[in-house]
Formats: sequence, structure tokens, C-alpha cells
Amino acid sequence: MADIIAAVIAYLIGSLSFAVIVSRALKLPDPHSYGSGNPGATNVLRSGSKKAAILTLLGDTLKGVLAVLLAKHFAAQFGITEWGIALVAIAVFLGHLFPLFFGFKGGKGVATASGVLWALDWRVGLGLTLIWALVFAVTRVSSLAALIGSACAPILAYFFMGIGPLFYASLLMAALLLWRHKENIARLLSGEEGSFKKR
Repeated sequence: MADIIAAVIAYLIGSLSFAVIVSRALKLPDPHSYGSGNPGATNVLRSGSKKAAILTLLGDTLKGVLAVLLAKHFAAQFGITEWGIALVAIAVFLGHLFPLFFGFKGGKGVATASGVLWALDWRVGLGLTLIWALVFAVTRVSSLAALIGSACAPILAYFFMGIGPLFYASLLMAALLLWRHKENIARLLSGEEGSFKKR
């Protein structure tokens, strides 16, 4: 029961869509209404506000960190198992993808997944952050960096955490991230995906 309650709380935390919250606070357009329509930091940057994009990135990342660290902290006290922590990891991620408070229209989950993985094992989080940064620095294509990072997540999780609940959580998140980027994959294959290269 403790595992289920923890997962529900994590889902509610994940349902806080910071792209929408920050945009409303700064009186910017709804991120669903322009660009890719995705409520995430990359699309918020298209509003022209770097401040909003940074706040969105921080908020979406930290909610993943918070949910997992809370579950770890209270695990012994409330009897949350390792499977429960894995469930929390997935639940906060699903909350971002399908937020209860915003009509279940969420983002693609890269920042939240990153926060989750940092909290599960900092070595996995650091490895993925470095991979994302390297790919983005070379290609200037955010979606490609996210896709390669997502594909590497289960490999790093296996290497640092072994086969177990947390590995399976990382595997499921990676699969969902790839699914959420299916349109980006199609554009990458057709050579139509946008980049942040200077013109």
C-alpha cells in the first residue's frame, strides 16, 4: 500500500507542468499554442524568453529529483520497497507526460527523466547529461541529443545499478521517451528536424 500511495503522490508532483506554470506567471503565451506545441523548455525558448525556458527546465528536472528523493528518504519509515521507488520514478515521469492538472497534455519528459535518473543514481544522471551535452554541442539538435541519451539510459542503469526494479524503470522511461519523440524521429530521417545552429 505504501508503494501505491507514494506513486500517486509522485504522479501529482509530475503533473505540475512548469512550462505552463512559468508561462502564466511571466504572462507569456501558452506553450501549447506555438512552435511544436510541446510544453517543455525547448519550446518555451521559442517564446523568446530565456528566463522562462531556464525556469521550466529547472522545474521539470527538480520535480523528478524531488519525487524520487522523497521516496528514498521515507522508504524505511513507511515501508516503501525498491519496487516502490521504481514505481515512483515511473509515476512522476508519467505525471509529466499526462498531467492531471493540465488536461493530460504534457511534455516529452526529457528533463523530468533526467531528474529521476540523477536521483536514482548520480552516476547515471551525470553520464546521461554528458552524453546529451556532447551530442547537442556537435549537432545543435536537441531532439537527437535527447534520443541518443534516452537510448543510453538503460545501458548506464544496467552498468551502475544492475538488473532490478530501478533498471526496469529506466528501460520503461527510455521506451516512452522514444515513443514521445516519434515525430522528431520522422523529421530527423527526412532531414527536416530543426536545430539551434546559428544562421
